[in-house]
Amino acid sequence: MAMRNINFAQLQTLLAVDEAGSLVAAALRLNMTPAALTARLKGLESELGLEVFDRTPLGLRLNPAGEIARELARNVARAMQEFAETMTEVKAGRGGRLSIGVVSTAKYFAPRLIAAFMRERPGLDLRFRIGNRDETAAALKGRDVELALAGRPPAGLPVDTVSIGPHPYVMIAPPGHRLAAQANITRADLSGEAFLFREPGSGTRSLFDYFLGDTGVRRASLGAELASNETIKQAAMAGLGVALISAHTIAAEVADGRLVVLDVEGLPILRQWFVLNRSDRPLSPVGLAFRDFAERRGGDFLPGGAGV
Repeated sequence: MAMRNINFAQLQTLLAVDEAGSLVAAALRLNMTPAALTARLKGLESELGLEVFDRTPLGLRLNPAGEIARELARNVARAMQEFAETMTEVKAGRGGRLSIGVVSTAKYFAPRLIAAFMRERPGLDLRFRIGNRDETAAALKGRDVELALAGRPPAGLPVDTVSIGPHPYVMIAPPGHRLAAQANITRADLSGEAFLFREPGSGTRSLFDYFLGDTGVRRASLGAELASNETIKQAAMAGLGVALISAHTIAAEVADGRLVVLDVEGLPILRQWFVLNRSDRPLSPVGLAFRDFAERRGGDFLPGGAGV
């Protein structure tokens, strides 16, 4: 028995007749004529292949099959109510699913930004992933994430960008470094320094290549390639080299005196933080809400720009 033609209106009719006790009273409750209500009820019984009401001198009463149908109809009604409420939340940007890609450098502020947004939307299903710039761009391209928090927008991908605040890059060294107290350090002064730098695919690595690209400094003979900002910070504090790094990743270490920002000409390099989304795909209501929130409030969560 397929019962493909049973609809929610028929189940509502069953519940209304049970609660009202008569066709006339149920029709008034549903704002329809008794004849239309009777036809709807007969359609339900026809589709079920059995009667659900006994006709008694006191009115309509559910029979055993009808009592079972009533409980199931109540379950459907609750599910429909939940569906309606959830979709209302989704439409208003307070519910649904939000997927965000976060470049690794942004992990120093992104969780607090996202948490503040989530506090206003406790019913939201949040998914976010952290990766380097190439990994985050790939997730956005593959539609694994709806939005991304990143610096320079990826090339070759149609995206809309909303700036949420400045992103400075500075040169760091341990406090006892030979250049720590020197002013107006030139890039030539950096020749011979051991540099600590990120892996290919990282936005920080791209900026490092840009900064040293027209000097005689050669990475091949200097320093080490490291896979995370945390490792770079620890290596710099240990005296293994200097590094060009986001000021937002080292604010705490500079404040504590564990690192210093070198006064290098041309630094800081000032970039921007962006919320990115694909321009060829409309944002969901919650995606729009997050982008608007980040544009309004994103700067509140950025760490103090050390050395800026």
